[in-house]
Amino acid sequence: MKFVVSLLFVSLCLVSACSKPLTQLEQIKQRGELRVLTRLSPTTYYQWGENYSGIEYELAQQFADRLGVKLKLVIPENLGTMLELIKQGQADIAAAGLTITKTRQAEVRFGPVYQEVTEQLVYRQGNKKPKNLTYLTKGLLEIVADSSHAEQLQSYRQEIPELEWSENNVLTSNHLLELVQLELVDYTVADSNEIIATQTLFPELRVAFDISEPQPLAWALSKSEDNTLYDEVVSFFNELDDSGSLDRLIEKYYGHIRRFDYVDTRAIHRKIKTELPKYQTLFKQAAKKYQLDWLLLAAISYQESHWNPNAVSRTGVKGLMMLTNATAKEMGVTNRIDPEQSIFAGAGYLIKMKERLPDRIQEPDKTWLALASYNIGLGHLEDARVLTDKNDKNPDLWADVKLHLPLLSKKKWYSKTRYGYARGGEPVRYIENIRRYYAILLYDETLHDEGLNNDVKPVTTPAAL
Repeated sequence: MKFVVSLLFVSLCLVSACSKPLTQLEQIKQRGELRVLTRLSPTTYYQWGENYSGIEYELAQQFADRLGVKLKLVIPENLGTMLELIKQGQADIAAAGLTITKTRQAEVRFGPVYQEVTEQLVYRQGNKKPKNLTYLTKGLLEIVADSSHAEQLQSYRQEIPELEWSENNVLTSNHLLELVQLELVDYTVADSNEIIATQTLFPELRVAFDISEPQPLAWALSKSEDNTLYDEVVSFFNELDDSGSLDRLIEKYYGHIRRFDYVDTRAIHRKIKTELPKYQTLFKQAAKKYQLDWLLLAAISYQESHWNPNAVSRTGVKGLMMLTNATAKEMGVTNRIDPEQSIFAGAGYLIKMKERLPDRIQEPDKTWLALASYNIGLGHLEDARVLTDKNDKNPDLWADVKLHLPLLSKKKWYSKTRYGYARGGEPVRYIENIRRYYAILLYDETLHDEGLNNDVKPVTTPAAL
């Protein structure tokens, strides 16, 4: 009889009663999909045509790859919805540049801090700069609803009871910055990283003052006794930090935009309307022939000549792509100031530079290194890469090589190189400018167009997940 009872018990266990429930991590791997909530922003995730970009997108994609699953991005309609979905466990992670606050910590669980930002009050140049929050009583201050900015302003209410603001649960921080630029709103509050990322897009914006100390950013997860997903997230960020990958990713998105030139930024916005249309078709045709991004070609040309086909430098380089005599001869150019010949030759020469670099170098580093070669010459670039390697850095990463290029102007270093002295700081500034111009052109090309494909959908209800 005992034997029969034991068999019955084993049978019941095999059916379900004694089966061990799957952990959060096991559930993700079983479904083959990591569900990540994010938001549309230059500092988180954005989409240009078929291409995805943004620091949060790249981090989420790397984490999904680590787990061996597909990444599913979901855009909630606002921050309040996002936090509620995470709180209810309807998504795995919220990767959206979320500030850790006491209120949020009571609702969700945060992973490791990967960046710090400061909350800042923004106004438009030309208007009177407010000295502090008490000066805002006569203007319209609008912020994102359910944001950390709302919590921060609320903390000043006891000190400044007359302080008022409106919370928008439809528009993003990026949209509100644009409204300040257009003088439809007097002030808004934004994170310092977002202001840096959008300053070239909205050149009239200025920071009045900080309204917070540096605040930590982290991924948000639901509160649970199951630590498997949380532990994996901690391990992931620890490895990124130890390997230097996190620093390189931050450099990728912010390294080229820390230096803001108001006059230059205004100039390119103006010339996008007046000069670029004259050559846009040629940029697109050359890009198609050489399988390049036409906006990148346009950015290179703007850096070279400001889209002036008759431009001539003091060293004798000419045309839209500022070709030397030697380069023109190599590329079969008969007239350097002819726009078509110049653009096609510049595009072809850039491809030649890329082909001379090792195949192991990944994008976008290969493009930046090729552009450095385009600017300073392959020999000097190789000298900088050798110095980078000798200093135990990666010669295949632009973030590491750009730190060593300026050393080529110092005798202590160039005396040890094959090709000798070079003004190594120039290609660094050259590429930073191109990256800024490229970001402006990207924004202009898709202005107000934030359509999402079938893989990335706004969501208002848990059922959509």
